[in-house]
Amino acid sequence: MGDTLRTVGGRYTLRASLGRGGMGTVWRADDVLLDRQVAVKEVHLRETGDGGGAEVQRERTLREARAAAQIRHPSVVGVHDVVEQDGRLWIVMELVDGRSLADVIAADGPLDPREAARTGLAVLDALGAAHGRGVLHRDVKPANVLLERGTGRVVLTDFGIARLDGSATLTEVGSFLGSPEFTAPERVEGGAAGPASDLWSLGVLLCAALAGRSPFQRDSMAAILHAVMFEEISLPESARPLAPAVEGLLRRDPAERATAAETARRLREFLADAGTATQTARLASGRAGRTSPQDAAALVGSAAVPEEVAAAGPDTAPPQRRGRPRLLVAGVLLVAAAVGAGVIVALLPGQQERPGASTAPHSSAPASAPRVSTHPALTPSSSASLASAAPPGYTLVHDPLGFSLDVPDGWTRSLEPPRVFYYSPGRVFRLGIRIGARTAAGPMADLGAQAARGPKDYPGYHDGTVGETVMHGGTAALWQFTWAGDGGGTRRSRDLSWVEHGHTYDLWISAPLERDQEAWKHFQTAQSSFRP
Repeated sequence: MGDTLRTVGGRYTLRASLGRGGMGTVWRADDVLLDRQVAVKEVHLRETGDGGGAEVQRERTLREARAAAQIRHPSVVGVHDVVEQDGRLWIVMELVDGRSLADVIAADGPLDPREAARTGLAVLDALGAAHGRGVLHRDVKPANVLLERGTGRVVLTDFGIARLDGSATLTEVGSFLGSPEFTAPERVEGGAAGPASDLWSLGVLLCAALAGRSPFQRDSMAAILHAVMFEEISLPESARPLAPAVEGLLRRDPAERATAAETARRLREFLADAGTATQTARLASGRAGRTSPQDAAALVGSAAVPEEVAAAGPDTAPPQRRGRPRLLVAGVLLVAAAVGAGVIVALLPGQQERPGASTAPHSSAPASAPRVSTHPALTPSSSASLASAAPPGYTLVHDPLGFSLDVPDGWTRSLEPPRVFYYSPGRVFRLGIRIGARTAAGPMADLGAQAARGPKDYPGYHDGTVGETVMHGGTAALWQFTWAGDGGGTRRSRDLSWVEHGHTYDLWISAPLERDQEAWKHFQTAQSSFRP
């Protein structure tokens, strides 16, 4: 490449090649206008056998890049710009600092089942956002899934061969687009592709993540395609923990393939069961006479606040749950008594009432000052004996209001009806949970109404969207927006609402805009681990 092409579009200075594929070369570049690093993809336009020359491909690429740019989701790589220069197209994208899933598997070996399930849920969420815009990815594979350093964010990238659902593809004749090992049977035989085709690819990706290789890996293209189309699909032993999800996705008839909602439910059920198994093992160890003072303190701390259930009001928690904390206290205090009085003393500091604390912004927050009850920081040593069931850096918390979820270590709990909040130090991050009665309108209509009031309820409200998603196998609504904040700078907020056990559950997170990626990781972890 000559020196005249070192700068693209007058502002993107190319630094180094990050990789090359059939559809283009990706460069690390500097955006000199905004003083940030970006990824710039040089699109390879070529003549094809169906008359789809460079000009036709150029128009299709531009159309598809515009469609991809409309997908605003933390698990989808952001498209910033498209530049045409010297007969070439350059797509400017978000630069994700991390490794691809393929590189992680090659260097570190297969993922453990919990991490594979978490990754699968993130990719599933990204595909849902794309499919909701009518965009098919068509090349879901480990090389196109990035794991961001520091945050653990999972990002689906390279929509370079994506197409709009129902539109013509870049080329269907004379070449094969995508990676054969991860390509759905209907695409191999030239049939119509749809969202179910991407879900097949996700199933193969999960196998590869767990086993280190695709179940269709063979020595030649012909052997690969024959395996995809005809051979019996035998899951490797390492994929067995996620077998219900994977087997549902790897059904050759797309009409019989598991849906995104079914797959999400199965992955979350696995994560819940994995946490329960760890919990059972720890409790069994305690019954065998090895309960530590920290474990006993954690058990007391997770159950001995029954008065808060009554204080939150009769419609806050499901009726069948209200008596549970009181029943737990009696049994747990017996364990505490056997360990020693020091256990209970360790719970006392910080549990007294602390009036006057501020309520995190939300349109449903009461105008009057809320009743606030604050508890010690939730850390593995002082809160949950089940911390090992949560991902590193998180604690599995059993809230007195009748639900459990993974919360970052060091966060504190504050009851501020109608929500209970978990705050990071300094209240930079705000994670809130509300349990209410089921409404006739449903989550989409409820959040839609709140979004309509957004400009009135949130100063500087913008970029507000309400979309349909999946939670625990059912339809849910997700409201996302940016606003001016409450004196601490611009914030990004998300509100997930769904119906379960006859109640409406609402999961909320708010964080400074510049830390949105970190907030998204916390939100995903809370969402995937939340159990009523």
